[in-house]
Amino acid sequence: MSAEIQALKPVLPYLAQGDDGTPYLIGSRCDACGQTHLGRFENCPRCAARGKLTEIHLSDSGVLYNYTIVYRSLPGVTVPFISAVVDLDGGGTVKGNLLDVDPSPEAIRFGMPVRIVFREADTAVAGGEGYVSHFFVPAN
Repeated sequence: MSAEIQALKPVLPYLAQGDDGTPYLIGSRCDACGQTHLGRFENCPRCAARGKLTEIHLSDSGVLYNYTIVYRSLPGVTVPFISAVVDLDGGGTVKGNLLDVDPSPEAIRFGMPVRIVFREADTAVAGGEGYVSHFFVPAN
């Protein structure tokens, strides 16, 4: 992980940095039902178990579940971009931008393996300087 990324602040509450500065996504796994969720939870959103969630580091790999190509967005957001939903290996579902892929339906396929990369947030939006965010890229 580059020193530049390690010096950036996480842009989202479920993005953290390890002791060595390496970013990762935080998840919660329910000991009662086994479901994995993005972020920190005290009660399981699936089965409502209380006090049964364990904080985990989510996997940095998964498969593309769904996507949309965005052509119009807020001022400062570079378009077109691919907004993706990814099912992570080991559990959890995460939304983010898919990079390094032509934003056309012919270049994107459901189930394609992806991995998480962490880059400065200005990759996606003006004003993101100084913050780190997660993105997806093809795994191969």
